[in-house]
Amino acid sequence: MNQKYLDLLSYLKGKGKIVIAFSGGVDSTFLLKAAKEALGNNVKAVTVQSPYIPAWEVQEAKAFVHQFAIEHEIIQLDCIDASIRNNPKDRCYLCKKIIFKQILSLAQAQGYSYVCDGTNFDDTKDYRPGMLALKELNVLSPLLDCNYTKADIRAMSNQLGLPTWNKPAYACLMTRLPYDTSVYLEDLQRIEAAELFMMSLGFKAVRVRHHGNLARIEVGPESRTALFDTTLLDKIGNQLQVYGYTYVTVDVLGYFMGSFNKTIEKEM
Repeated sequence: MNQKYLDLLSYLKGKGKIVIAFSGGVDSTFLLKAAKEALGNNVKAVTVQSPYIPAWEVQEAKAFVHQFAIEHEIIQLDCIDASIRNNPKDRCYLCKKIIFKQILSLAQAQGYSYVCDGTNFDDTKDYRPGMLALKELNVLSPLLDCNYTKADIRAMSNQLGLPTWNKPAYACLMTRLPYDTSVYLEDLQRIEAAELFMMSLGFKAVRVRHHGNLARIEVGPESRTALFDTTLLDKIGNQLQVYGYTYVTVDVLGYFMGSFNKTIEKEM
């Protein structure tokens, strides 16, 4: 094990009994595995299930904790809170407040000392208002505190044999809608179905951005050549129309993280 990983284990051992906010993504999976190694049964994973979290990712989270015999609890949020229903620019801040207050309440009631999340050093380079909420709520970010970048996490996850080491970055489904847009359950379901279909075709790093009755597809830049096939495009267009989109377009620049954050940057 490299020294950086040993330092992370030492950091976690000093926290006693902790809860990990576990999405099933690259970062929280790596953190949870390290916490399990450092703390044994003194770690618990908590996953939030809500209309804007893809069901398939919750299932992957369940499978992981079962494989490694980690205690796991799911917090069910059945509706979209009124404060974020119009997808405000500080949605991530408001959402983190809602989610982590519930996780903190659970942790306190069950005798855990800290709640931790998977924020890493690279997250400081993008518009991430949710990080302020974590700071205000005293949620720990061990990967950030130990200066882990995304590349560090993927490399160490690979060394540990974690299935997520090359998993594409994902995010809540509300990031597929423009800011200051009303969010409806049926739109989130349509987005999830469309992205699952694209994944079934082999496009792993994919986003279907939702603009009312228009879908704007982003795939990884390296996958654009495969996408620009007329037979495949016909198949995709026809299927997304089945999901309710009238128009289906492809973003020629491909997928990049924080696509809708460009609209904020222009206002600042």
